[in-house]
Amino acid sequence: MLSTNTFYTAFDTACLDEQRKDDYRTPFEQDRDRIIHTSAFRRLQAKTQVFLSGEYDFYRTRLTHSLEVAQIGRAICTYLQRTSPLLSPEHHIDPHLVEAVCLSHDLGHPPFGHAGERTLNQLMRNHGGFEGNAQTLRMLTETVYSERGERKGMSPTRAFVDGVLKYKTLYAELPDPVNHYVYDDQRRFLEFVFDGFDVVAALPAGKTRDAFRSIECQVMDWADDVAYSLNDVVDGIHSGFITMERIERWAAGQSLGADHQRSLERLFAAMKEGYAERSMSAKIGKYITACTLRETENPMSARTNRYRYELVIDPAARTESKLFKRMALDLVFLSPQLNQVEKKGDFMLRRIFESFRENYINKERFEMHLLPASYEQGILASPDASHRVRLICDYIAGMTDGFAIRTYKRLFDPDFGSLADLV
Repeated sequence: MLSTNTFYTAFDTACLDEQRKDDYRTPFEQDRDRIIHTSAFRRLQAKTQVFLSGEYDFYRTRLTHSLEVAQIGRAICTYLQRTSPLLSPEHHIDPHLVEAVCLSHDLGHPPFGHAGERTLNQLMRNHGGFEGNAQTLRMLTETVYSERGERKGMSPTRAFVDGVLKYKTLYAELPDPVNHYVYDDQRRFLEFVFDGFDVVAALPAGKTRDAFRSIECQVMDWADDVAYSLNDVVDGIHSGFITMERIERWAAGQSLGADHQRSLERLFAAMKEGYAERSMSAKIGKYITACTLRETENPMSARTNRYRYELVIDPAARTESKLFKRMALDLVFLSPQLNQVEKKGDFMLRRIFESFRENYINKERFEMHLLPASYEQGILASPDASHRVRLICDYIAGMTDGFAIRTYKRLFDPDFGSLADLV
């Protein structure tokens, strides 16, 4: 007999496409389990988080990052249930749902990290754009599974879809869309999440759908911030990109307050004594206990408890997190070494994309078979060129770093002839 959690109702557990069969698991446990057993989740082990996947064994990948985010998200749920007077064992944020959202939050990211995302967005500019979060939504709702040669989504619950919807602005609603949007044809999933309710019309002036997030999405977002603001610094220290000398030079050009200076002094002390990783890991617990809940009113708060509460983060924790994110960005992500690797990734993805486009777009017969049969069948059945290009983009976005490099070599390197991984 499944325990009852009054935080959620049938509205939250309703599924997108099909009613699920009775199961020993809750609907949110099913969401979580379905993600873990997908090939898309496994491929995250070979996708860039900070450094190119496979360069060194101990750096984080998209997979290890997602696992860390999921652990932090579950811990926040546990902490809030035990400390918030608004929650109880019978009325609480479901940790399985939060875990599913956290494990999924990077599923749609392409090879070569955010650089690959920028490249695909530029290549897809005339076909609806490319955005990692929007691609995650596309996978969960439309493509993550294959059945009889056709791709389909996992029929996620309403609460799960809403949890991954960190951004809700449509591509066409932005004047110059770079990121932080969903695809125009994903409007129907916004309508599913809100059950047809016109949220925009009900919001105060100046507010957009992006500021309107479920509590599970808020927990995921903070867990993600905690994981990469602290762990990217640790990886930067291990790699030699972040040293005390470089931090000092960087800090000299910043306007840092007394709290920031103390944070850096503590980091210096940990680096000198050789326990920087342990010190930063200890901050994870502090950032978890920096969370509290408060009730709020909005257009959906009467419909679901997921919008009845909002996550409040202690300002000191959020400010310190932003400091570490900024430091990692400037000293690691914007370094010449990583930018050179990103430039190479951009070059490879562009050439792969153009090669596929030349072969498949606006042609009734393909000159060569460059894609798997299931993708070619989808392209042949596509109603227009933009839909064909979207399928090509899906294929490239699903590549791991290594597979993208090998695909480039097979297409353009005369000395490379590996046939071992064509499927």
